[in-house]
Amino acid sequence: MANKVEKLKVNYKTLEEFKKFKEYGVQELSMLDDLQENIIENDSESPFYGIYFGDTLVARMSLYQRDARFDQYFNPAQNYLELWKLEVLPKYQNKGYGSILVEFAKSFGLPIKTNSRIKSQGFWERMDFHQVTYDVERDLSENPMVWFPEGVSEQKHG
Repeated sequence: MANKVEKLKVNYKTLEEFKKFKEYGVQELSMLDDLQENIIENDSESPFYGIYFGDTLVARMSLYQRDARFDQYFNPAQNYLELWKLEVLPKYQNKGYGSILVEFAKSFGLPIKTNSRIKSQGFWERMDFHQVTYDVERDLSENPMVWFPEGVSEQKHG
């Protein structure tokens, strides 16, 4: 059974689906607040993507495109994606859903930045993400990890 990544509509049905994630105690990864800020019935410009198993949303992420003028990570400086709040419901973890979402993000062909959460660094490394050289002014207690498409490298600061 193929698991298809879908762009999630910003609506009250999706809000109800997101509540299932928060109930599992992963509040720091919850997109509930983001959704409430962006709620426009069936907004097609949603930054949210997810995978359904049957009628249940089992995995989701936020994916934002950032303009090259804000790029402090990639050489050459360019538009890039920021992947936030990747989360899979506990019952569906270790079944490949997170990997499917990350591969979907990579399919855009743009560099990707994410902030790895505690205990998730191994996952990101398996997905071919790398830690960047920490820059105290840029990174401010974040733990940025990046994925480089071919021909892109880390931007040097100093």
